[in-house]
Amino acid sequence: MSLLKDVRVAILATNGFEESELIEPQRALEKEGAEVFIISTENDHIKGWKDGNWSEAIKVDARVDQVSSKDFDSLLLPGGVINPDLLRREMSAVEFVKSFFEDHKPVAAICHGPQMLIEAEVVNGRTLTSFESIRKDLENAGAHWVDEEVVVDSGLVTSRSPKDLPAFNKKMVEEFREGKHAGQTA
Repeated sequence: MSLLKDVRVAILATNGFEESELIEPQRALEKEGAEVFIISTENDHIKGWKDGNWSEAIKVDARVDQVSSKDFDSLLLPGGVINPDLLRREMSAVEFVKSFFEDHKPVAAICHGPQMLIEAEVVNGRTLTSFESIRKDLENAGAHWVDEEVVVDSGLVTSRSPKDLPAFNKKMVEEFREGKHAGQTA
């Protein structure tokens, strides 16, 4: 049985995404029947980051300024140091993230991905985790940061790093299957 049949997922990423944090969750989602779309600030292709070097390019399905959260049921924010730093400079990407919270839709973010949550101003009062180097940024934005492999807070799923991907993927699929959460607000 496909747990995510008829679920449309946006993966928001740009150049410098951590390859495993996009590819492995994408595979987990597709395995459960989700329709997955790569959304970016770039046209055509974006390049990942793997083991300290650029990796393969992946195809972009749509630019973020061509879509809306209304087109999707859930959002995934992979990490990588470069990826969220570039994305958070683009207001269309920040507004895209914030709109998922305004619509009470589930969001999953791993590693440095929660930097987009800070920029979208949706972490105040929320419990989450991330790569340790952005802990203070999250706390300064009002989040309660914990050092756990996966944290769920009303439809928001967060994890620390690629080593947490098995737990992250499992919880992401579960939350995306549940759909909208009343406590998921901007």
